[in-house]
Amino acid sequence: MRSVGILGTGSYLPEKVITNADLEKLVDTNDEWIVSRTGIKERRMAAPEEATSDLAVKAAEKALKYAGISAEELDLIIIATVTPDMSFPATACLVQNQLGAKKAATFDLSAACTGFLYGLATASQFIATGMYQHALVVGVDSLSRIVNWSDRNTCILFGDGAGAAVLGPVKEGEGFHSFDLGGDGSGGELLKLPAGGSRLPASEETVAQQLHTISMSGREVFKFAVKALVSSTEKALDQAGLKKEDIDFLVPHQANTRIIESAIKRLGLDENKVIINLDHYGNMSSASIPVALDEAFRLGRIHQNDTLVLCGFGGGLTWGSTVLTWSLASNGVNSLEV
Repeated sequence: MRSVGILGTGSYLPEKVITNADLEKLVDTNDEWIVSRTGIKERRMAAPEEATSDLAVKAAEKALKYAGISAEELDLIIIATVTPDMSFPATACLVQNQLGAKKAATFDLSAACTGFLYGLATASQFIATGMYQHALVVGVDSLSRIVNWSDRNTCILFGDGAGAAVLGPVKEGEGFHSFDLGGDGSGGELLKLPAGGSRLPASEETVAQQLHTISMSGREVFKFAVKALVSSTEKALDQAGLKKEDIDFLVPHQANTRIIESAIKRLGLDENKVIINLDHYGNMSSASIPVALDEAFRLGRIHQNDTLVLCGFGGGLTWGSTVLTWSLASNGVNSLEV
């Protein structure tokens, strides 16, 4: 089994910014209320002509450029999303075509906010066994398309964006050391998009009842999230033979600062070792971890040989973590525009 790591990262955030002041005009809320409960100050919204595949392609191009890998060299493309361009074909197929990755196998993966971690775990196995050499994993969501803009409890939380990683063989001792993935379908009702599938096909009634928008039981999700982040992180560290003290940086799913603060308190981590950017982008579902990772790297916070833990949770319910030794040198690249 070969060692597998990240060869390049990239991210894309739509230009349009939705501030808390903007939301005050739509629902009964205010900046102080939103910030105190979530930590979010603004989020991004995709342009009307931008679909999920478009966001994914822009992030993927940056990751490929940094990795020094051409699209034609990709063997596999995995798109983690809950907002595909359409039910089928897979968004991964659309991304493959736009990139020109003609020889890559393609499929979408649905694990909500944990999707990027599920994608990393899946892609790394193909490379570790030698079946494939290079894989592209993109966490991308256009949540503004499925938000109920009259529900103040959910519309304040979500944003659009894409984060990508190119995976390939790395030196022994570098790259991924362990993965912990899990799911609990009994909590599926806590966070869902009720209509649009085979259970509740689109109809005048489902549209009128706004069943094509996000439904969430916030309090229950909060309790689950803290427990899942802590437990999964501890399991992944144990599998890697490491301790909490070995962590250089924790990159959690960017859902809510209260969740993150509660988790790092239970883990006993220094807050300076935690990557947080949700104040600018909100909860971008599967894009949140790869965007935070790419941003931290390009700003010079993460360095070669750092020990990282990526951890997340999401609808399903799902959760996951991975421990890795960062194998990329910054090479002086500290610009998010590169």
